[in-house]
Amino acid sequence: MAATAITTTTAVTQLSSRSKRSSTLNNSNNNKNNNNNKKDKSLSNGVNGDRQAMAGKKWCNDVDNGGGSFCWNASFIYWTLDDVVYVARYHWMPCVFAVGLLFFMAVEYTLRMVPASSPPFDLGFVATRSLHLVLESWPELNTLLAALNTVFVGMQTTYIVWVWLIEGRPRATISALFMFTCRGILGYSTQLPLPQGFLGSGADFPVGNVSFFLFFSGHVAGSVIASLDMRRMHRWEMAWLFDVLNVLQAIRLLGTRGHYTIDLAVGFGAGYLFDSLAGKYEKSKRIEALPHKEALIT
Repeated sequence: MAATAITTTTAVTQLSSRSKRSSTLNNSNNNKNNNNNKKDKSLSNGVNGDRQAMAGKKWCNDVDNGGGSFCWNASFIYWTLDDVVYVARYHWMPCVFAVGLLFFMAVEYTLRMVPASSPPFDLGFVATRSLHLVLESWPELNTLLAALNTVFVGMQTTYIVWVWLIEGRPRATISALFMFTCRGILGYSTQLPLPQGFLGSGADFPVGNVSFFLFFSGHVAGSVIASLDMRRMHRWEMAWLFDVLNVLQAIRLLGTRGHYTIDLAVGFGAGYLFDSLAGKYEKSKRIEALPHKEALIT
């Protein structure tokens, strides 16, 4: 019986050691397989990631110096004809600007520049040549239009001051102050020559033929500032009236050679720019005032 027990114990021990070796080998093989699978998955993910980066429109590379990274979109590389049609249809404005860029690059690099001894070329002067001849030959009409233009300038000035003093809305006034200060800096920095054929009038504003800055047009910018404020207050009829009068004012200024075309174009843009800056200024001051108001309440 003792021999039988010893034999049984020995057999069990051998079986146990064999099973342990077998399980160890199996675990080792499983680990190797798992590692191989992980490597395969990582390689697969890397390949898929590269494909998605190329097709998913975003690439990122590590920066050698600094340890950061930079990314860029390259989706246009994979555009099809349908994509091009889609962009041209739903994003037509940037496409028009792109064509304009190419066109004016060709114009700029092939255009003969105006010599220093010649007067500046102005397309607005060419377009209003007939009006200029009429005003030159009819001084009374020129004086009448100058007087009407002065009335219009008085209208926009009155409105801008009114909304501040009476209605308590200073944005238009702040915008006008920003605009005229910037106009003075730019006008003094680059003093353009008076256009040939300038038709001044004693009824014009500034009164008479006193000197004034050509760049940029304060007449046009002031009218835009007033019109934008009217639109904020839903005074649509007044805004449209000011816009129409502003266009007529610009045509008259070209006809009398009181401004270059670039003065008027920048005047329109300046009105929008300084109105936006005045709005940001007001917003910043309201944010600064919030803690003070909360302190007063508490």
